[in-house]
Amino acid sequence: MSPSAETIVGPHPREHSTPPATPSATDPRWSPRLWGILAVLCLVLFLDGLDVSMVGVALPSIGHELGLSATSLQWIVNGYVLGYGGLLMLGGRTADLLGRRRVFLVALAVFAVASLLGGIVDSGGMLIATRFVKGLAAAFTAPTALSILTTTFPEGPARNKALSVFSVFGASGYSSGLILGGLLTSVGWRWTFLTPVPLAILALVVGYFLIPRDRPADSGGHDLVGAVTLSGGMLLAVYTVVSAPDRGWGAPLTLGSILLAAILLLTFVIVEKRVAHPLVRFGILRVGTVVRANLSMVALMGSYMSFQFMMSLYLQDGLGWSALRMAMALLPAGLVVAFGSPVMGRLINRFGTPPLLVAAMASLSLGYVWFLATAGTTPNYLVTVLPAMLLLGGGFAFGFSSIMAQATEGIDDSEQGLASGLVQTSGQVGAALVLAVVTAVTTGVTAGDTDFGSFRPGANLVTGVAIAGLLVNLLPLLGAKREAAGKS
Repeated sequence: MSPSAETIVGPHPREHSTPPATPSATDPRWSPRLWGILAVLCLVLFLDGLDVSMVGVALPSIGHELGLSATSLQWIVNGYVLGYGGLLMLGGRTADLLGRRRVFLVALAVFAVASLLGGIVDSGGMLIATRFVKGLAAAFTAPTALSILTTTFPEGPARNKALSVFSVFGASGYSSGLILGGLLTSVGWRWTFLTPVPLAILALVVGYFLIPRDRPADSGGHDLVGAVTLSGGMLLAVYTVVSAPDRGWGAPLTLGSILLAAILLLTFVIVEKRVAHPLVRFGILRVGTVVRANLSMVALMGSYMSFQFMMSLYLQDGLGWSALRMAMALLPAGLVVAFGSPVMGRLINRFGTPPLLVAAMASLSLGYVWFLATAGTTPNYLVTVLPAMLLLGGGFAFGFSSIMAQATEGIDDSEQGLASGLVQTSGQVGAALVLAVVTAVTTGVTAGDTDFGSFRPGANLVTGVAIAGLLVNLLPLLGAKREAAGKS
């Protein structure tokens, strides 16, 4: 670990483990076992992307069969996202304390069972419940997979290469999910929930044999109060935003929910400052690059997942497109990410993450601005949708790997779970909150409404979130250049 990393992290109990031989500067070749471990981790990320995109395509069909409104449908997305984001920090810290292999395999088994149950339930409430449980499982598999990767592959070219491969599989899962979601939804939406089951079982079996055993940390503890207050506060905040348009912002129940959510989140902050083993060590947030990486993830995931939600409802319910046609319309973004992500490791090595994040957020913002500027009342695919999706894909390709690399740079191995969980929590919570607000401002949308104007308030909000992400990265970079010019 570099001296700067020690300064950032401070003294912490280190985990004793027996990792596989890692690539070194003198021998950068990877052994078959290293490739196998990376393949298992990539398969888990692939499942994540597959699940999100398949369910997004299936939402209108689910709504028609189960009689769910757009507000209820967004809970199928947010139920997963909130379970995921609410316990990601606990998941990452649990992996550091109890052993990454153990946590990874147990959570993956729960993920497979929840996927199976989601495909056989018959009510909207039960479906949302299974999505929440599945999100809870992903809250442990996702940061654990990333922390296994970042502790297996040392910081520098090897880790950047591994992260770029990791990102490719996430994008491939998303791209495959769009096509599979369109095909499977035409047969029956339940297949979009059942398809991840055999893949999760495959990852579980292969991971059992390949991922090395590691010992729990010598000391440390779980911050259960922090986990409960953080999860409860975020869940209540999102529920309040979603339900307030129907209930009224001035209604006693709405005001009470806002107050209770604020109390829970404030309690979380107080607990984290006093507990012996905090869920989030706030000292890590003194590092500017880590903070910007997390804010960038909020902008990236919050804007894109909300945009996909709107487009899925508009193209299928508004314009009457089939699920497969809608999936093909959105596919170019996933293809750009799939083909662009493999080169990200080399680009990060050459340019560093700050300029790449500016490029990513600029491409993302331009995609939304272009869509708004050319959409009119009924967007033309070649003029509006296709160019926007290509720009959004470029933003995701440049952004995801760069954010992951920047969020974990200079962090000690003992806190890689914390750093990994933090950045993924930012993405999931950002997605949940932005989607909740987007749903709230587009409550007047009805099936068969072909006028995109009903979705324009949500599209305006998504665009503003992306532009905020651009400014977060652009202003510090410009300031650094002016400071360097002044010294020269």
